[in-house]
Amino acid sequence: MGIDYNKRPKATPNPPAPPPPSPAYPQQQPGYPQPPAPGYPQPPAPGYPQQQQPPAYPQQQPGYPQLPAPGYPQQPPAYQPPQPQYPQQQQPPAYPPHGQQPPAYPQQPRAGGPPVSLSKVTLTKESPSVSLTKQGSVGGSMRVNLNWSAAPAQGGFFKRLAAPRIDLDLGCLYEFTDGSKGVVQALGNAFTNRRGPANVLQLDGDDRSGSIAGGENLHIDLSRAHEIRRILVFAYIYEGAANWSSANGIVTLFPAAGPAVEVRLDNPRNGIRFCAVAMLDNVGGDLRVIREERYVEGDQSHLDAAYNWGLRWSAGRK
Repeated sequence: MGIDYNKRPKATPNPPAPPPPSPAYPQQQPGYPQPPAPGYPQPPAPGYPQQQQPPAYPQQQPGYPQLPAPGYPQQPPAYQPPQPQYPQQQQPPAYPPHGQQPPAYPQQPRAGGPPVSLSKVTLTKESPSVSLTKQGSVGGSMRVNLNWSAAPAQGGFFKRLAAPRIDLDLGCLYEFTDGSKGVVQALGNAFTNRRGPANVLQLDGDDRSGSIAGGENLHIDLSRAHEIRRILVFAYIYEGAANWSSANGIVTLFPAAGPAVEVRLDNPRNGIRFCAVAMLDNVGGDLRVIREERYVEGDQSHLDAAYNWGLRWSAGRK
């Protein structure tokens, strides 16, 4: 094969022209320096308290506890009245043969304590006082009775005739709330109170032998009890031997209402003529009877001094 010298080689294509460069401008220099911006401090941010988160509540557990059933008290049993207790019937003892006395039935034992009388109160050393106010006995006229009887003399007829008689008298010292004081007694014919409210006290008799069934009586108007401060009831042997043992004296107070009040002169002191029997004492509107049975040697002035009455005395007779 031959070479064709008439063929020319193909021209090589020119590469693409690069893009024209961007125009270069000189950087603009500031003619004057810019003034700095005013440096005001930024205001502090307001300090608000942080919002507290509410406490986390426990998550509700499913299933609520059951409420306990209300506990109602059980119905009490029906009332059963107590069954009366009857003493067992005792069989009487067999009847004895003819001609023999039957045996005595056994006595039933008494209930504990002495029998209580609703019609009379006896003052003793163990129970020496009673309130007339509390038992409803204040009001009306109260009778204070002295009763006594001489014990029969021992021996024959002539010895009994020669036995000395005893004249036992009743009297009282009184003091009213207005301060007036005095004595009521047969001696000196002082049968009523001569001072203070009129006729609060009245003595109605003088039993010189103890033979009068009613004895001697002192009447006290308890409708005017508010005017009474104290009254001392006394007994004294005016004539005869000072022998209280043979007098057997009893002083009984009979109020218009309520039980009677009795003072027995059962602790005698022979040889002494005066005996303070009982005191009526009004303390704060409560009128009480207090047993005394205090034997005082001497006369009325000594009795006065023993109870600090403060009267002035002179001799007198009845």
